[in-house]
Amino acid sequence: MLHLEGSHRPLASMMYGSGLRRIEAVRLRVQDLDFDHGQVKVWNGKGFKHRLVTLPAELTPKLKEQIEQVRLYLQQDLHNEQFAGVWMPDALDRKYPSAGFSLGWQYLFPSGNLSFEPRTKNLRRHHIDESSLNRSIRLAAQEADINKSVTCHVLRHSFATHLLESGADIGTVQEQSGHSDVKMTEKYTHVLKRGARGVRSPFSDL
Repeated sequence: MLHLEGSHRPLASMMYGSGLRRIEAVRLRVQDLDFDHGQVKVWNGKGFKHRLVTLPAELTPKLKEQIEQVRLYLQQDLHNEQFAGVWMPDALDRKYPSAGFSLGWQYLFPSGNLSFEPRTKNLRRHHIDESSLNRSIRLAAQEADINKSVTCHVLRHSFATHLLESGADIGTVQEQSGHSDVKMTEKYTHVLKRGARGVRSPFSDL
C-alpha cells in the first residue's frame, strides 16, 4: 500500500480491509461509510445484493481526508453551470432533484475530471477508472519487489484468507465477502489446509 499514491491508496486499502470487489469499491458513495458503527454499506453488489461489511477504524483518518477532497471537487463543480450533478441510480434524480448535488451522494473515489455522458450529454464527475487502479496496484507491487502477480482480486482474497486465519467462522467470511454459495468461501479453507469448513476447535485455545 505504501507505494500507492493519491486516492488509489485508500481505495486499495478498502479492498483488503473490507473485502470489497473492485467495482464495489469504485462505486462507493460518501454516505455509504458509517464511521459510528464501523461499517460500509454495499449496494447492488454481485447478484444485485446489498450487504454490510466491516470498516477498519485504522482507515478512518485517510477516508476522512478523501471525503474532504470530494468536498473540494464538489465546490468546484457547483460553480460550473453545465454540471448536472453526480449520476443517480434508479432514476432517483427525478424523485430527489437536488440529491445529485449533495456531498453524501458523490462518489467516494471520483475521477479527476468532469466528462459528458455519451447518451444524455450531461456533464458529470464519474468514479475513478477501474483500469487505472489495476495499473497502479501492479506498478506498486513491482516497486515493492513483489515477484508474484498482485491484483485487486488478490487483495479481496487476502481479506477472506486472513479473516479465517484470525479465527473467523466461515459463515461470517461468506457474509462479509458477499458469496451467494458457501462453497465459494470454502476454497479458502483449502488454502489454509483446514477441514470442517474452517471451524476452529475451542480445544486449540486451552
